[in-house]
Order: sequence, then C-alpha cells, then structure tokens
Amino acid sequence: MRFSENHSLKAHNTFGIDAKAKYYFEFTELEDLQVFLNSNKSWKEEKLIVLGEGSNILFMNDFDGLVIHPNVPGINPVWEDRNHEWFEVGAGEVWDEFVEFAVNRGLGGAENLSLIPGKVGAAPVQNIGAYGQEVCRLVEKVKGFDLEKGCAAEFNAAECLFQYRNSIFKNYLKNRFIITSVIFRLDKFPEFNLGYGQLEERVNEKGEVNLHNVREAVIEIRSSKLPDVKEFGNAGSFFKNPVVEVALAEQIKSKYPEIPVYPGGEGKIKLAAGWLIEQVGWKGKRMGEAGVHEQQALVLVNYGKATGKAIYELSEAVCKSVEEKFGVTLEREVNCI
Repeated sequence: MRFSENHSLKAHNTFGIDAKAKYYFEFTELEDLQVFLNSNKSWKEEKLIVLGEGSNILFMNDFDGLVIHPNVPGINPVWEDRNHEWFEVGAGEVWDEFVEFAVNRGLGGAENLSLIPGKVGAAPVQNIGAYGQEVCRLVEKVKGFDLEKGCAAEFNAAECLFQYRNSIFKNYLKNRFIITSVIFRLDKFPEFNLGYGQLEERVNEKGEVNLHNVREAVIEIRSSKLPDVKEFGNAGSFFKNPVVEVALAEQIKSKYPEIPVYPGGEGKIKLAAGWLIEQVGWKGKRMGEAGVHEQQALVLVNYGKATGKAIYELSEAVCKSVEEKFGVTLEREVNCI
C-alpha cells in the first residue's frame, strides 16, 4: 500500500507525459483499498481516476484529484473442464505476460492479442482487440470494488455490456468501479482466427499453425508497425476504426475502391481509420515534438518533449482532415484528461 501527494505520473502513462497527481494511492490487495477508503473519508470530495499502466490515456494537464492504481498480482487457476481452463488474473499483471502464460500452457483464445500494452485490469474496460479477436470472448467474470456502494462486486460477461472498444466500465461505471481481478476462460482445443490482415500469410511462413507461431507472427507484425513505447511515447492506436452506415461506406468506396472495409454489424460497415488518415496526408507528419507515426497512421507519437495538449491538438487536426475529405468522424480510442 502506497500513498503520496504531488505524485509524478510520467511512469504511469505510455506517452511519457510528466503530469502530476494531487494524490496517488497504490494497492496490491482489496483489503488495503478498503482500509484506505475508510480511513480517508475526504477522498469522496476529490476528482478520481483509476489508472493502470496508462497505455490508453493522455494527460493534457496535471490531475487535480486522486489517482488509484490497482497493482494486484497473481495468475491463479480457478476451474477446468474437458474443453476449457479458467484463471483469475490480478489487475496489476502485465497483459502480454498473461498471453505468454496462456500460450506456453497450450491454451488458446488470447494469442491474437499478443503485445497489446497495458495491464490486465484495463483489458475489459477497453474490450481490447486485435486481428479479429476481442478480449470479451475470454472474459468470464470481472471482480472489483464499487466506490459508490462501498463494497466488493463482480460482473459476469453479459453484465459487462461489451461492445467494440467499449464496456460498462468505460461508461456507466467509469471511475466508480475499481477492477481488482478478471477471470478468463481459455480453450484447451484452440480454434485459430487468422483471417485478419497478413496474419495467415505470416503464420504459414512459419510452417505449422499453432499457438506459438500465431503469437510470434502477431508480435512480428505489431513490432514492424508500432513504435516501442520505451523509444517513443505512444498509446498504440489513438483512434477507433469508424463504424458507418452502409450508404456512406459505399459512397466512399465508389471513389476509393481500394479502401479496406470490414463488417460492422447490421446495416454498418467498419472502415480502416489508418487508411483514412494516410489518404489525407498525415502519416509520418509532425507538429513539433508530436507526430503521426511513419509506419502506422493510427498511432500518435511523443518524439521527445511533447505536451499532452500538443498531442491532442495534433489529433484534432487529423480528425478535421478526415472529416473534410471523407465525411467520417473519427473517435479517439485514447482517454484524454
């Protein structure tokens, strides 16, 4: 358990923005959180955010409130049957290390989500996804603490209201429910999902289609397109792939037949945001120390000492360009504070 004031958040956001929190509290056990809340009643008067590794956040200013950092460890078996194994994973575990754990045990379902930055506790909030897979397929239960009710609580998968890059924790329960662990269901007999992008081609180059080769292929593809946060601050994909009406998608495709499109649900089409951004000329461009990555236009980068405001202003300029050319409104995947 750790409490401090005027705490630097530079190590707690992958953009590397040196914002400060008025108050910062870190815990490794639910009981420590309960003790802190009960002994510090004034926290209810403070603005509050729950922060993991900060791989999906952009600080535009210092945070004048309380940051709670759930650093709960552990990967523990819960149950198994003929087809599946269930594990309860602490919110503080690194997501990619859990994926590696699953693959090494021969359990499928998470391999397409390799190398996604962040902690396990953030995975269901964002309903992280990549290469045709979303984490909601694996989630059995989300456990944590309800600040408003003042008690522990849990949600099954249906109650999480998962959608594309969305969940109940990102909306109704945002900064009200603190996730302490997630129970995942993994497959003993994996069904591989290779139909997205160049994944199948890269796996086939490795020979056998198996969990290790799928994970290695995903890591290679992501590493070739995405900058290492240790080198250049970033939060991965800054924008969501926009889901639009079929009529608009067809209108755009009539002018630009090469645009990548994907099913977006009934009466909807999902467009590739990176392609849209590239077409309006932003790929590889910079505004001072903030820039659009030269390999992946979805990624905004802190090339050195960019402020959060500078990165946000860059995102505004990108959105404006896409709106003007295609009539498509981009939505930020990153939480800007």
